[in-house]
Amino acid sequence: MFCYGAQQLSGSFRTVRANTIQVAHDIPEHNYDHSPADGARTVRQMLTHVALSTRLWIDMHGGSSTDITTFDFPSYGRRMRDAEATSRTKTEILELLEKEGEAFAAFLGGLSDAQLSEQVLGNSAAGKVHKSRLEMLLSAKEHEMHHRAQLMLIERQLGIVPHLTRQMQARMEQMMAAQAKV
Repeated sequence: MFCYGAQQLSGSFRTVRANTIQVAHDIPEHNYDHSPADGARTVRQMLTHVALSTRLWIDMHGGSSTDITTFDFPSYGRRMRDAEATSRTKTEILELLEKEGEAFAAFLGGLSDAQLSEQVLGNSAAGKVHKSRLEMLLSAKEHEMHHRAQLMLIERQLGIVPHLTRQMQARMEQMMAAQAKV
């Protein structure tokens, strides 16, 4: 019996995706072609990358294979670059984030404890390694949080206070006001 299973994984991914969608809402569309540095993805490309990247984990873990060492990452990478190069409006990107996020959350929620506990052979910098399917699927959430952190730094560059910072500031103000009443 898992203390952290498919429903928790699905729910936590939905939370991560909801925060990413809020960042996408907060950045004005006229800034979607902003790139923080030469050679870096634009906001538009990064949000598209985030939206579509969950397909990788579905493709790798949607079947019954417990060996992903032969997965065709170069081909997947080319398809991802082509998808990122497709011009989309802010509205289209928001819809893509919502649709792909919900599809992935539903996929995660449909996994059994037995599937999550399976040992899957994969590649690492140190060579071939076995990890539980759960650990491998958690990396999808980590991947999105990595890119969301980049997007939140871009928000700062654009003069936008990220929503999580605004929420924390509001909580602090409420606590200070409540403490002042005492």
